[in-house]
Amino acid sequence: MDIEVFPPSTLRWQGRDFACVLGKGGVRPDKLEGDGATPTGRFPLRRVFYRPDRLAAPATRLEAVALVHTDGWCDDPTDAAYNRPVALPYPAGHETLWRDDAVYDVIVQLGHNDDPVVKGAGSAVFMHVARPDRSPTEGCVALALEDLLSVLKDCGPETAIVIHRAG
Repeated sequence: MDIEVFPPSTLRWQGRDFACVLGKGGVRPDKLEGDGATPTGRFPLRRVFYRPDRLAAPATRLEAVALVHTDGWCDDPTDAAYNRPVALPYPAGHETLWRDDAVYDVIVQLGHNDDPVVKGAGSAVFMHVARPDRSPTEGCVALALEDLLSVLKDCGPETAIVIHRAG
């Protein structure tokens, strides 16, 4: 069974609807780096990263990896590590995964633009924790922490997320 996302703000999993937040650039089939859009399509769930100083490993059948201070994700389309995890400090453009806020306390790596990686087609598209004000993401799918943990309980390597077009 797939997780389904229906713009503008519904994620459906196993017959339950959860409020979600999507990208500030809308939902697009032609995602580009920096456009703030959430890509449409079907993407496998690769693995879960979590902040071990803030919560225990989430209950899930997905691989769960504890974040460390030096974890980052390359978002520079000109770099060989584009859309891949990197160790910080890193010379090319990147996101820091160990953040002061709670947004990346739990990160689900989605299989968007990773097999193969296409330069400029978008990086670091995750499912993660929504900001308290529920402001739009940079292209990710965000849920309240308790909802994200609830969804992850029944997810495994066979689970994918389908992000539908708006309308």
